[in-house]
Amino acid sequence: MSSSTSLNLGSFCTSLVNFPTHYSHKSSSFLLHGAQFSPPSPNNNNNNSSTVFKHCSWKLTRPTKRAVAAVDSSDPAEKQETERKKYYFLVANAKFMLDEEEHFQEQMFERRRLYGERNKEPDFWLVIEPKFLDKFPNITKRLKRPAVALVSTNGPWITFMKLRLDRVLQESYEADSLEEALASTPVNLEFEKPETWTAPYPKYEYGWWESFLPPGSQTSRYD
Repeated sequence: MSSSTSLNLGSFCTSLVNFPTHYSHKSSSFLLHGAQFSPPSPNNNNNNSSTVFKHCSWKLTRPTKRAVAAVDSSDPAEKQETERKKYYFLVANAKFMLDEEEHFQEQMFERRRLYGERNKEPDFWLVIEPKFLDKFPNITKRLKRPAVALVSTNGPWITFMKLRLDRVLQESYEADSLEEALASTPVNLEFEKPETWTAPYPKYEYGWWESFLPPGSQTSRYD
C-alpha cells in the first residue's frame, strides 16, 4: 500500500490507539477524536515513529480506580440481636446469701470501695427473686426460695465470687436493657434472729444489701 493511502476513520468515530515512542517507557494510550489519520511513509527517515493525524484531537488516558462504598446490608433484626448484652450471675437462697455467708457482705463493700476510688460506675447488683430465673428450670428446681442473685456484666469477677462463696449456682443470660436484666418479683424477706451469737465478728445488720439492689426493688424486715 502506498504512502498516499489514507485510512478513513469516519467523521464522528472515536478510536483508541497505541502511540509508540523512542523513549524507554511503555506505550501510552491516546484517545483520538477526528476524521482521518495517515500512517508514516516507510521512506521517511526523519522520524520513523511519527504518525500524522489530520483533523484530530487527542488526550492521554490513564487507568482509573473507583472506590466502592461498603453497603450495610445487614438485617435490622440481626443488628438488634448483636446489641443484646450478656449478664453473668450467681444465685442461692436469700438466707444463705444475705444472712449467713460470712464473707459476702465484706466482698460487696470492698468492691464498691474499689469502684469509688477509680470513679467507675458499678456493674454489679443484687436481685431478689429475679425474673430471669424462669429461663433456668434446672437451677430453680435446686433452689430454696426466696432466692437472691448476684448479677454483673463482668464474667471473670463472677467466676472469682463463685470460688469464694462456693455454695452457689452460676450461669449467664442476655437482655436488651438493664431494666429487663434486673427485673424482679416483689417478695418479703424474713430472717429469724439468732437467740445467741458467739462469733467474734458482729452479726450482719438487716438490710445491708439494700444499697446494692436495682432501683425500685422491695425488701422486708426480720420477724
